[in-house]
Amino acid sequence: MKSIIKTSVLASLFLMAFATDISGQSRRSSTTTATRTTTVKKNTPVKKTTPSRRISSTKVTYKRPTRKVVSVRNVPNRKVINHNGQRYYYNNNRYYTYSRGRYIAIAPKVGFRVSTLPTNYKRVRYNTYNYYNVGGIFYTQLNNEYEVVDPEVGTIVYELPDDYEKVVIDGQTYYEYANILYEKVQVDGTRAYEVVGIIELDN
Repeated sequence: MKSIIKTSVLASLFLMAFATDISGQSRRSSTTTATRTTTVKKNTPVKKTTPSRRISSTKVTYKRPTRKVVSVRNVPNRKVINHNGQRYYYNNNRYYTYSRGRYIAIAPKVGFRVSTLPTNYKRVRYNTYNYYNVGGIFYTQLNNEYEVVDPEVGTIVYELPDDYEKVVIDGQTYYEYANILYEKVQVDGTRAYEVVGIIELDN
């Protein structure tokens, strides 16, 4: 009788030890799997809270009381381009509109098309998008023309036009040019600017 009890106790202890070992292996296996599926991008900058894709202009505060205005009395050898009822004057990689005897530098609006890109364009690629950046304006090729577009959030450029503006949204400082919002980031140790949103002009 004692030998039967002893055998039963030993068998129970063996089963408990085996079950504990399997449970421990399951936990270790689960931990290993979780670790393998976690990926960290080494060059991804630490992000602050960025605005959403479209931001109402009422939520944007400009640090300067007045916007920077670049104007000239004459635009020599200008090319006249009409778009949606607005007349643009183009020369030396800049677009102007005419007002009160002066030509005021402006950014062409989304949808504006040209047959030839300005000479100082830079190619910018983001995911499947190919852009041509000219002084802070983004173009994409459409058949035999180039159309001004809003860049996708996440697009990276390495310089901004000289007349960019600093703006504040929800206490955070960003950079704005042609209603495109940028955040300063580091890419492989180099200063860059990432598109984080577009300012929507309220009617």
